[in-house]
Amino acid sequence: MALWRGSAYAGFLALAVGCVFLLEPELPGSALRSLWSSLCLGPAPAPPGPVSPEGRLAAAWDALIVRPVRRWRRVAVGVNACVDVVLSGVKLLQALGLSPGNGKDHSVLHSRNDLEEAFIHFMGKGAAAERFFSDKETFHDIAQVASEFPGAQHYVGGNAALIGQKFAANSDLKVLLCGPVGPKLHELLDDNVFVPPESLQEVDEFHLILEYQAGEEWGQLKAPHANRFIFSHDLSNGAMNMLEVFVSSLEEFQPDLVVLSGLHMMEGQSKELQRKRLLEVVTSISDIPTGIPVHLELASMTNRELMSSIVHQVRLQNTSFGDLG
Repeated sequence: MALWRGSAYAGFLALAVGCVFLLEPELPGSALRSLWSSLCLGPAPAPPGPVSPEGRLAAAWDALIVRPVRRWRRVAVGVNACVDVVLSGVKLLQALGLSPGNGKDHSVLHSRNDLEEAFIHFMGKGAAAERFFSDKETFHDIAQVASEFPGAQHYVGGNAALIGQKFAANSDLKVLLCGPVGPKLHELLDDNVFVPPESLQEVDEFHLILEYQAGEEWGQLKAPHANRFIFSHDLSNGAMNMLEVFVSSLEEFQPDLVVLSGLHMMEGQSKELQRKRLLEVVTSISDIPTGIPVHLELASMTNRELMSSIVHQVRLQNTSFGDLG
């Protein structure tokens, strides 16, 4: 419990310090050194020349992050995982028989025509975007074409799976990964990543990443910047279906560290389901023995209400959170 509380305090303190630096970018060096001394963080670094607000924020984190006293040997990671398929957006849409027309944003994609309009809308701006494709059968047809398209690249996707891969690069660590793992993802994972049988499923969750280059043309359209358009029909990760499997696997695996990721995937769910699932996440975390540190990995989120609820629960549970990347 003390370890959790310390991690949470450090995280919130770094956020507060970062906000001060961002609001007061011209904060004198003497004030910075005084702040460091009052926090008993040792001598404050004194980089030569002017320091940007971003540099001050990074310095605040660097001063507060310390190595764990005990080395981890067994790490459990969950619960979002998928296969990222990366390919040319224009070539895929051409292969689907689509022609460039008028661009239009769609918050949810329901058809190939919606996909074409949304892709054109964002390609014309050179802006990144991610959308949910509602029609299961149509999406699976598109995903099959994309996956088999010449030059398409397949990568491990999902924060939990990516973190698991990164941990697995250390041969001294045993890594447990719980998430919706299909045949292709299982093939891509490091041999040092153990996936419990309950996490295996017959079909992969594909996220299609359609790239375009700066100056690339399609009809009358010309992209001002290079970027990507991402879409998926990912219900397993959106509902965090593997949460219970993850928690039930911990007793046998006996981890030294638990990393939980995937809450951002709930943004596409209703508010009622978000509240219900978040409470279930809290209950699951509370079942983890207090001697095991828990890190909650957060990705980019736009739903402020959901984010506020997560941060509130983090404070109550004394769980650390942030970015392990």
